[in-house]
Amino acid sequence: MTLISGTAWQKDLTEMRKRFYKIVNILIFCVFVISGCGTVSELSFDTMQVGSEGEEITTLGLSPEFDYEVPESLPSILVNQVGYACRSDKTALFRGEGLPDTFSVVDAESEQIVYSGQIEREESADGTEQPISYGDFTAFETAGTYYIQAAKIGQSYTFVIEDNPYREVYHTALKKYYYNRCGLTLSSELAGEAARNACHAREAQLKDEATVNLDVSGGWHVDELGNRDVSKGCRTADYLLLAYELYPDVFDDQAGIPESGNEIPDVLDEVKYEIDWLLKMQDATSGAVYAGVNTADNKASGYLLYVDGFNMNATIQFAATLAKFSYLYQNYDRVYATQCLQAADRAYRYAGKYLNDITQEEYFHAAAELYRATGAYGYHSVVKDYLLENPITEMKNDYVFLGCVTYLSTKQKVDVSLCGDVMKILMQEGERIAEASKNSGLLVNIDEKQGGDTEMLRDIARLTVVDHIITNHEYTRVLQNHLHYMLGCNMESVSYLDGTGSRNYKNIDESLGIMNQIDLNAELVLMMSAIMEELDAD
Repeated sequence: MTLISGTAWQKDLTEMRKRFYKIVNILIFCVFVISGCGTVSELSFDTMQVGSEGEEITTLGLSPEFDYEVPESLPSILVNQVGYACRSDKTALFRGEGLPDTFSVVDAESEQIVYSGQIEREESADGTEQPISYGDFTAFETAGTYYIQAAKIGQSYTFVIEDNPYREVYHTALKKYYYNRCGLTLSSELAGEAARNACHAREAQLKDEATVNLDVSGGWHVDELGNRDVSKGCRTADYLLLAYELYPDVFDDQAGIPESGNEIPDVLDEVKYEIDWLLKMQDATSGAVYAGVNTADNKASGYLLYVDGFNMNATIQFAATLAKFSYLYQNYDRVYATQCLQAADRAYRYAGKYLNDITQEEYFHAAAELYRATGAYGYHSVVKDYLLENPITEMKNDYVFLGCVTYLSTKQKVDVSLCGDVMKILMQEGERIAEASKNSGLLVNIDEKQGGDTEMLRDIARLTVVDHIITNHEYTRVLQNHLHYMLGCNMESVSYLDGTGSRNYKNIDESLGIMNQIDLNAELVLMMSAIMEELDAD
């Protein structure tokens, strides 16, 4: 039997202890990680030392990192994050299943419950992935700042109740065009943080003829690159002018633009800024209109401006817009209005030589505007021929819609039978949109899974006109529900309008905004004009 010396035995025992403590350290580490009790940096492995002083200490040598994002928690109670008018319909939306039976309106300052109501359940909600229920608090009309709360699901974002909570939003929407003016210095006094020096004021080079330079300063930027586009500018001006035509009393001369105080409604001053540019885009001899102005960066000489060539769609749309503006502006400056009308006629005649390059709908729209402005038989003949040969079954096409509205509103002699047919289809469109909104979980005519702000605003523009013609409370409520949607009553709890709401689109995705798209913003102005008139009447 061989005896192990004391020194050898102690050495073996030390090695055994090292292995034992290593195993213990591993087990402790695993227990802490699995149980979530602290982080690795909080464990002090070096206190479990073995061996004599100065001996190298063995550790696990691990430095785990926890890198994850906590998903954003959105409220289950959806509200208009700006607010509700005192005497308007007020509905909060509750999403999800297993909801409580009641909800409360809570004063945000005192934390006191000021109103309680029932949650009405909805079995299915078209256009959404979750069931939607509703809580009506229309009866509560006291001005103040509030939020909605309900057991199990928490509370909503705050909102106000006051006579007209949308006035500031409305003015912001209108002033977006001033901020988008090209070739103009925006003063800090009028533009605030948007102040800047004049841009793109130099002459532009004709894209197809490098030796030709043109003065095309002015107009509205249509994108973040500072480009300008005739077709988009015309469509935008058409909807702003329609808003003014239907609701002139909501537009004043105090919007805070350079022309404010000149006794002309600022919306007309703003459109005139675009019209001044459009006139520069027309060839004075032929009447043809260039398509737009694009900006390109050049490292050697800075930015360069290029004018795109003549375009027939731009030309015929120019004719319609200039004619419409002329008709509405004649009471303020007859000389300028006449200049616009003559330019419209030249463009119309030029486009008439190339009918294969434009649509029938564009031609019809321009003829309707020119007929109202002039009363000339030739334009009326085009309008009647189109309506007879193309019976209207819907109003989805912008040019058909705008042309029909103008024909219905003209003081010139019209075909009564054709007007009756057009009116019938327009009323059917209004009823279709209202019915689709009523059957939607979010109370608006949109499918959130498909997106579709463009189609939603297109349809709501139709309903706005119908509501103006017959003044239906149900239609007014649908218009207000669409504004509620844009200001937070949507599945993402996002306010899509600038500077509004607790959860604004700018903090999520810049492309979601409505006001930063000048044509969509014009349709928004039209819808809000109807709402503003209703609230002012109250």
